Amino acid sequence: MNIAVNTRLLLKDKLEGIGWFTFESLKRITTQHPEHHFFFIFDRPFSEEFVFSDNITPLVQYPPARHPFLYYAWFEFSLPSLLNRLKPDLFLSPDGFLSLRYKGKSMNVIHDLNFEHYPEDLPFLTRRYYRHYFPKYAQKAVRIATVSEYSRQDIVSQYHVNEDKIDIVYDGANEIYKPLTEEEKVMTRQFYSDGKPFFLFIGSLHPRKNLSNLFRAFDLFKKTNPSDVQLLIVGARKWWTPEIDLSYQRMIYSRDVVFTGRLNIEHLRYVLGAATALTYVSYFEGFGIPIVEAFRCGTPVITSDVTSMPEVAGDGALLVDPFDPETIAMAMYKIYQYKTMREELVLRGHAREGLFTWQNTADRLWESIEKALKTNC
Repeated sequence: MNIAVNTRLLLKDKLEGIGWFTFESLKRITTQHPEHHFFFIFDRPFSEEFVFSDNITPLVQYPPARHPFLYYAWFEFSLPSLLNRLKPDLFLSPDGFLSLRYKGKSMNVIHDLNFEHYPEDLPFLTRRYYRHYFPKYAQKAVRIATVSEYSRQDIVSQYHVNEDKIDIVYDGANEIYKPLTEEEKVMTRQFYSDGKPFFLFIGSLHPRKNLSNLFRAFDLFKKTNPSDVQLLIVGARKWWTPEIDLSYQRMIYSRDVVFTGRLNIEHLRYVLGAATALTYVSYFEGFGIPIVEAFRCGTPVITSDVTSMPEVAGDGALLVDPFDPETIAMAMYKIYQYKTMREELVLRGHAREGLFTWQNTADRLWESIEKALKTNC
């Protein structure tokens, strides 16, 4: 079989959530299924590190699609022109986008529908594009994969898709994430926080990541628990908004907040392993990969009690109301003060980490692809 894949989010040194999903799953699928041929379609020059095996033909199709007008140009004109020449048995799109003009068999991975619930968190044109086209993509796809039961039910509810058409593939965590030695923890804290303990946030600095309430919670924690604890914020400020900035400027303890910017995976492993706890209190997630990464590192987790996060965290984390800074602050206090609680959360996290591996993701995604290949258009 010939399978064409949208790989536009495979960007050297710039992989984020969907990019990591694409990288980790396709690396395994292509090498484990040499009997099939894959066309990887990029929208800009690509890195050879993404050509995982001999059964991959990489292709570049312009223009680079990073804006709603360019999404339309790429998916509705440039891409179908190429696909009509290739005539693949299946077009797979790991980032959810499809081409409505292309008449061949298509399958997508819809990670979440955050733009349906919190459209104001996205730029006007982007949210208009998503809300107009994603319902159509869901109907066009012969098969849909998604990363949690929460997202599956959300797609069913929002887009009136038959539940049997949607497969859950779950995300995983890179095997590089593992517990640090005490010496490594000390060295990491010396480098990032002047030797002081720190709570950690990892992710894009996007409104739905709930940094505003995290800043408020950290202030409350410091007021009621005087200490030298810091808050480490890891991620690029691509989506930094006036509201986030205002909540930061109003902080009493803003000097104890450290912004590292984006870190590569080698450095992420160290900051995550050295953290007192991961504070991942988004108000919307389709999965939440950092939760599992923290489990693998033996780091306690504070996460939200909404959307997919309770499904992923199970009993391995303290669940909080993301809209209530006081409950977040209380969870920070408990983890900071009570060693037995930290140890118990670490044990529970380790017990859950095996449920979410990239090999499991690849296996489930391949099963979904096989179903799509067998589906009659």
